[in-house]
Amino acid sequence: MKIFVSGATGFIGSRLALRLANAGHEVHALYRCEQKTAIIQHPNIKLFKGDILYFDSLIKPVEGCSQIYHTAAFACVWNKYPSLIYRQNIEGTMNVVRAGIISGVEKIVCTSTAGVLGPSCSDEMVDENSPRPLKYFIDYECSKMMMETILKTILITGPEIVIVNPSRVYGPGILSESNGITRIIQNYMHGKWRIIPGNGKSIGNYVYVEDVVTGHILAMEKGKSGERYVLGGTNMTFNELFGVLAELTGKRYIMIHLPLPLMQLISVIMLLIARTSGRAPLIIPALVRKYNNNWNLSSAKAEKELDYRPVDFKTGAGITINWLKNLN
Repeated sequence: MKIFVSGATGFIGSRLALRLANAGHEVHALYRCEQKTAIIQHPNIKLFKGDILYFDSLIKPVEGCSQIYHTAAFACVWNKYPSLIYRQNIEGTMNVVRAGIISGVEKIVCTSTAGVLGPSCSDEMVDENSPRPLKYFIDYECSKMMMETILKTILITGPEIVIVNPSRVYGPGILSESNGITRIIQNYMHGKWRIIPGNGKSIGNYVYVEDVVTGHILAMEKGKSGERYVLGGTNMTFNELFGVLAELTGKRYIMIHLPLPLMQLISVIMLLIARTSGRAPLIIPALVRKYNNNWNLSSAKAEKELDYRPVDFKTGAGITINWLKNLN
């Protein structure tokens, strides 16, 4: 069938577009930058230049498609103009959905983030039914929740819409900001990463990129309209994460536990510099506060309803490390 993929040159979108193309589908891939299209060259992929913020550029690529995977997003944690994050993630999404409605698309899978579910308390796991957080740490999460809220208002008259919520994604692919965990793995391999936030006991959830791609496809095949599905992987502390990396790489470094107050001070300085220079900081105060919380996630709903079966972190990280070794 014909399938439209937004964000097709991004970390998740590119892997998804290639998976669909390899399965024999005709993929209509939206791109903005010509140089980035090299990673999705495939006989079954048709390239369409456009931008989700410009509705008219979506009509032709969506025309004739029966499905839409909307993976395009402003995934940065900071921007000099925060309104751009909201425009891209809300207005852009509505443009894609509107184009789908006009073209008669049957079903849309929209990529959100597990960050909208908020942090977990103690060892309890957060899932799709957890209470909505009163406040979000970063604009990206807030914009995605607003996107989800608006999507639910158009379900009555529009096509079927399913939302997926990946956690911290890693694995082979573009080493962009969206693939920050893989960049950390790469830096650790080369002895360039020696920092553990705080006492290292904060829990995060890490999911292999190919599992996220599979989760998107399963959501399209089996997901119920109006529902959201957490696409998570392994819950683990920072200490456990770097322990696995040490085991897999055979390299054990002296790691520095950076006190959170010091990280907060550094992030404030970086943010002040960023506001002056316009260059994105490595870390911002909100992100320090975020990583001081536990993000224990459950993918039980996706496992039960979609037959989602993610690999454990050791397996996914092993594949990623082998890929990084052969990268250069």
